[in-house]
Order: sequence, then C-alpha cells, then structure tokens
Amino acid sequence: MSNRADIIDKFYASFQKLDAAGMNSCYSEDIVFSDPVFGLLRGDQVQAMWEMLCKNAKDFELTWSKSIELDEEYSTCEWVASYTFSKTGRKVVNRIKAHMRFADGKIIEHSDAFSLHAWSKQALGFSGWLLGWSSFYQNKIKIQARRNLLKYIEAKG
Repeated sequence: MSNRADIIDKFYASFQKLDAAGMNSCYSEDIVFSDPVFGLLRGDQVQAMWEMLCKNAKDFELTWSKSIELDEEYSTCEWVASYTFSKTGRKVVNRIKAHMRFADGKIIEHSDAFSLHAWSKQALGFSGWLLGWSSFYQNKIKIQARRNLLKYIEAKG
C-alpha cells in the first residue's frame, strides 16, 4: 500500500474498529510518535500504546477528515475520538490534528496535537477545569499515562 491517503484511511478505519494490529501495520518498525499525554514514544512503545488504548476503550467512536498531502513526505488530517474515560467515567470528545511522515509506504513519524487542558476539563471534571492549564497538573497526567503504559508493557511480557 503506497498511497498515503489509503494508509491514513486504513489506520483510522482500524482504530474505529479498535483493531490495534491493523493500526500498527501502517507503521514502520522504528515508528516515532508524540502527543501531549504520552510525550515521545518509539517503536514497540507506540504499538503497545495503541494496543492498550484499544483494549481499554469504552463507548468509543471515531471520525476523521480526508487527509491532505503537505509535501512529498508529510500528510495531515483531523480526527475526533469520543469515549468514556475509564478512570472517572466521564465522556470525552477529543479533537486532534495528526501529522504523519511517510517512507517506503509506511508511517515513520506520527504526532497528534490537541489541548491537554480541554481534554482534562472533560476527562477529570472540576480539577481538570481548575488546574488543567498548569504545567504541574499536566505533568501529573503525563506521568500517570506513562506509568500505565509501562505497566501494560510489563504485563504483556
């Protein structure tokens, strides 16, 4: 599969079905990923993150826009994930802008951008609304997400 739009569509169609294996098949083995919650991840960490998120998803819905090719390597699209945040039981609608870099028919870099404060207001309620803008609070969210990912990776063996 060499058409970048087809790869992006396969990635998000797989995500829509909570099919982490389908998503990860769109990535190169040495994928580099970043977002406001998990920070910078590489290779197996990225694949494990999607596996964990798909496995734990509740009331999940996903839509995405047609991708736009920015140049000969980069494409972008917007996507929206709606789900129940398991820790609090609160409904989240997260609007995300993805940037992907391609080589040899695979995604080699993927970054997702969204407001961590907007996310924390929805996912964490009053404390997210009140403190979600602060770097201290955002770092607590990031540390917990990393901890959860490391526990998931350890449990997988």
